[in-house]
Amino acid sequence: MADLNPLGEGPVTLVSSAWVMARLEEGSIQIVDCQPNVHDYIQEHLPRAVYVNEGLFRSHEGGHPARWVAPEAIRPVLNAAGLEPETPVVVYTGVGVSRGWGEGLGQTMVAYSLARYGHRCVHVLDGGIDRWKAEGRPLSQAFPVPAATSFPVSVRRDYGIGHEELVRIKDLPGVVLLDARPPALYEGKGPWVRPGHIPGAVNLPWARLMDPDNRSLLKPLAEIEFLLQEKGVSRDKTIVCSCGTGREATNEFLLLRFYLGFPDVRIHEGAFTEWVSDPANPTVTGKNPR
Repeated sequence: MADLNPLGEGPVTLVSSAWVMARLEEGSIQIVDCQPNVHDYIQEHLPRAVYVNEGLFRSHEGGHPARWVAPEAIRPVLNAAGLEPETPVVVYTGVGVSRGWGEGLGQTMVAYSLARYGHRCVHVLDGGIDRWKAEGRPLSQAFPVPAATSFPVSVRRDYGIGHEELVRIKDLPGVVLLDARPPALYEGKGPWVRPGHIPGAVNLPWARLMDPDNRSLLKPLAEIEFLLQEKGVSRDKTIVCSCGTGREATNEFLLLRFYLGFPDVRIHEGAFTEWVSDPANPTVTGKNPR
């Protein structure tokens, strides 16, 4: 991507550190830090960044341990952070200096969640704080005091796909169901009560799309296009992004729907966890979709 041009259009775009730096100097953006642990934020963050942990967006509901929370539950969080739906906000994460276990998904999880709840101008920092630091850009330990806002939270229902619709369309010829989990989980390992994947799901691990040395940094677009073609992902198809709990799928949903502008992309928020909660739903183990 060009240093000063966002990748994509619509409510979520991918931006470079140079793009962010220029707007920080202008004071025209808000910054959200979602590093893995608050101690990471305490030790270092981008100037004027507020801390919003990704875990705030989900909770146990009914028989599901990781549902996105109701609008009335997230509204106080967004208001306290000083966020407004029309004011540009940059979201970033990193490996984390306190424990070093961050894997890069926090920024797509938070960016998706903000757009899901009605934010209309979200920017994801390509490479996160780790690339920002590698480029010698400024860091801070100051904690800003944002002015409280009145974020009018409303859920974007057109992003997600529910269980019944997934069952109805997933095996149609023009539909590709992507499972973003690592191969071992897709093939049959992991914590679920039944192993494997949803019948027909194609495995495209989200980490394959990212730089191996920085999983907040997208690979070159030519490499990504090759990986998508390899999995049969094309613009003339309906693409459904799934994973284990919906978190990994946010990476591929943002990439396809917003950065690359594919016309028909949905996210299966309930993911494999929701699928196996119904004993009647079959699963498949091994490398093949079926």
